[in-house]
Formats: sequence, structure tokens, C-alpha cells
Amino acid sequence: MMRQAEAGSGDRTRPKNPWDHMTMKQALLSLMICILPGTVAAEQPPNIVLVMADDHGYGDTGFTGHPFVKTPHLDAMAEAGVVFNRFYASAPVCSPTRASVMTGRHPFRVNVPNHGHYLRPQETTIAEVLKRAGYATGHFGKWHIGSVQPGSPTSPGGAGFDEWLSGLNFFDNDPYLSRNGNYEHLKGPGTVITMDATLDFLKKHAAGDKPIFAVTWFPSPHDPQAELPQGVPNAKTMYNDEKTKKPGYFREITLLDQQVGRLRMTLGELGIAENTLLFYCSDNGGLVAESSGGRARKGSIYEGGLRVPAVLEWPARYSAATIDTPAFASDLYPTLLAVAGATAGHQPPLDGIDLTPVMTGERTERPPMGFWHGHTQGQGTWSDRIIKALLEAKEAGQPNPHPERILKNVEQFPRFGADAMRGHAAWNAWPWKLHRIEKNGKVSFELYHLANDPLEKDDLRATESGRLSSMKRELEAWQRSVLASWSGADYQQ
Repeated sequence: MMRQAEAGSGDRTRPKNPWDHMTMKQALLSLMICILPGTVAAEQPPNIVLVMADDHGYGDTGFTGHPFVKTPHLDAMAEAGVVFNRFYASAPVCSPTRASVMTGRHPFRVNVPNHGHYLRPQETTIAEVLKRAGYATGHFGKWHIGSVQPGSPTSPGGAGFDEWLSGLNFFDNDPYLSRNGNYEHLKGPGTVITMDATLDFLKKHAAGDKPIFAVTWFPSPHDPQAELPQGVPNAKTMYNDEKTKKPGYFREITLLDQQVGRLRMTLGELGIAENTLLFYCSDNGGLVAESSGGRARKGSIYEGGLRVPAVLEWPARYSAATIDTPAFASDLYPTLLAVAGATAGHQPPLDGIDLTPVMTGERTERPPMGFWHGHTQGQGTWSDRIIKALLEAKEAGQPNPHPERILKNVEQFPRFGADAMRGHAAWNAWPWKLHRIEKNGKVSFELYHLANDPLEKDDLRATESGRLSSMKRELEAWQRSVLASWSGADYQQ
């Protein structure tokens, strides 16, 4: 079941806010879009702002029903925009999902099987495609799919961003960051610094002749959760009285919500909100299983590790709506290229799909989504420690202390043996979800009907043997395809 999101067709009334003040030209543009979907985007492509949190669980917002965490700005965005009720991260940990957003491909294909691995420079990124299409591109916040050293092809600059202020991994208060390859020690909450840089970029380019593509990847609410909401009395003890072991987690969610509010307000003040596509989601499931929106939490490919809050707001194109058709992070790349009217010169196989027909109601089903985790270990990345060492060495005129971090393993193309399918994989062919778990040479399967059993408790493999067999074939064929890409097959064509 789905409510259409095309302009004028949503069945929720968008409340009045700064985004609703349109000029006559903008009103006519909206009318044209309603009559001829897709024809205006190529002439006047939207600004695009992608915002992603680090470890924000599905149930941990007001609009998804959390009992106490305060997220008024995300709630307002959800009230005005398109809410994806079944949106999934591409992986249950951070780096892989970020790689999928950049490429539209499963992270194994692009050399990011777990946290801390690097996206290969051979991949085509959304920033590269949009830059060639005339966009001004910027990245701000957590990177974690490559280097932040100057000249590295794995840095945000090497991946297509004109401007960037980025950390290697999560960061907190007073972070060490890299600004276009120049290392800096900044003071203040990292989440606020991330939004400050985003707003500076928007203000710089709002009156320019290029559309804007900004990627804001918050470092919160990842541990250690020392950042505090701004301007809130007793912020240090906020949520301490609630029955949770993680009050800092919820404090950082409220902090990042405040930054979303700053962003939406600034877009309105700059007069660019109407034709700006703003999208918010998380990189994986949350840290509190009880409100994760499913079984388990971050680190698992059961629903609680993958399901995340997701909202899209583009007033010139879409009115308020909710969408139940499943979607995931790999869909962002083809969707955003479609709305921008941009095409890649060479496009390796995608796992994501263009969601615009889903949002207009032309499509209510989608191909299955594949997930895979536990195949390869993650790699530790201490953002502040590494960037601090780089800064101090540069200031002292000493050699680079981390040359190994410029490329890491991106020039390696693994070959896989008998245990190639190890780890935990899943095939979401909504409403059915098959799990394949291979550990120590032993393989087991689980099959769930998510619409009837969202917590994945009732394993139906014994009573659905035919479905089990067909889904098993599909999943394992997809896994073999993913491994072939990881080995470099897509670059040989």
C-alpha cells in the first residue's frame, strides 16, 4: 500500500513553513511538473542535499513513535515530505552503506565489505557524475570510505567533491578534520561544525549559476556521544531520567535534529528551498534494540540492523506522502541521477533502482534487495588520532606518518576459494526475506514473512520449501555476482 508523492496528489496536508512561499515563476514550475513529470528537471535540475546520521535507528524519532526523544525538526520534515516507511541501509555498519550511496552498488562490489575499507577509485561516484553535469559539489562530516590526505584518489576530492571538510571516521567534540586536504583542529561539537560547513557551502553557491550537491554525513549519534543539544537547559542530564542505558545517544539525536532545523531554515532564507531535494536517513540501524524497528540492532542484517528513518522533501515536486514500498541506500544514486537529468559515461551494474516511479505511484513493487555482512573483518580507523598525527608532522616538516592510508587495498583484487560465501546474507523479496548463514563451513537458512512477522520470529522454511528453494537460488546467484565485481570483473568490460 502506498500514497503517491507527486505534487498535489499526497493525502496529507503540508503545514505552512518557510518552504511554502513561492514566486509566480515557482508556482508555474510546480504546475508544469505536475502535468509533465520529469520534463522540467532536465531544464532546471534541483539542488540536492543528502544528510545521513551515524547509527540512528528507525524507531528513534518522534515521527516513528519514540516515546521520549525530541526530534521536532525531523518530525516537521516528515509531516511536509515523503516518508519511506520501509527504508533500509545497504549494510548494518557505516562504511559499506556510504559506499552504496556513492555508487548505487552493493558495497562488496566496490571493495567496502566492512567498516574502514576504501572505495576503489575505478568506481563511478554520484559526485563525479553530478559534477560533470554542472553541479557544485561538497562533502561535509564523516567520510570513512577513503583517505582525507591531499591528492589521494580515495579522498572526497578524488571522489568528485569540489569542496570538503571531512573526518576519517566518527568524531565528537573539538575534532581534527581535513579541509580540502589541509588539516585543522576545530573547536566545538563535531555535528554543529559539520552543519556550519554545509551552510557555508550553500550560502556560497546559492546565488551562483550552478545547482548544488551537498553531502552532510553527521558523526552523531555514534559513540562516544559526548556532544550535547544546543541551547537546552540541563543539556548534560537530558534523558537521564528515562529508562535507557544510552542517554547520550538520544541527546546526540536531538542535537542532529537541531542541525536539520538549521538546514531547513537556511534553505528557506536563501530562497532555494522550493527546488531543493533534501533527503535524510541513517547509515545503519540504531544502538538500542528495543526501538530499532525490528529484530536486533546495528551490526545485524536482521531488520533492526538495517531499517532506518528516511524522509525526502522537495516542495516543487512532491507533496506530503508515505511510501510502504521497500527501498534502500543503493537506490539513491540512480534516483538522484534521474532527477538531475544526469548520466554516467560508464555504468557498472547497479543494485539500486530509480525510485521516482515509486514516488509518483507508477510502481508499487521493486526487485529484491540483497544484503551481506560478516564476510570480511572491519579495519580500525581513529579519525582524530590519525589526522592529528598528519597535522603535527606537516607543521614540523616531518615525513607523512601514514602513507599506507592514501590507497590502502584499493589496488588489490581478491580471488575467493571454497569459503567465498561465508558470513550472513539475506534476500529481501518483499514481503519475504531469506537469510543464509554460513559459519565454520556450515550453512543454515531462515525464511520470514516480514509483513506478518516484522520481528523475524516465525521461521517458515519448513512450510515454504518451494519458495525457500527459489529464493536460495536467487540469493546465491546474486552473491556470486557480487564476488565477481569485487574481483574486478566490472572494470574489464
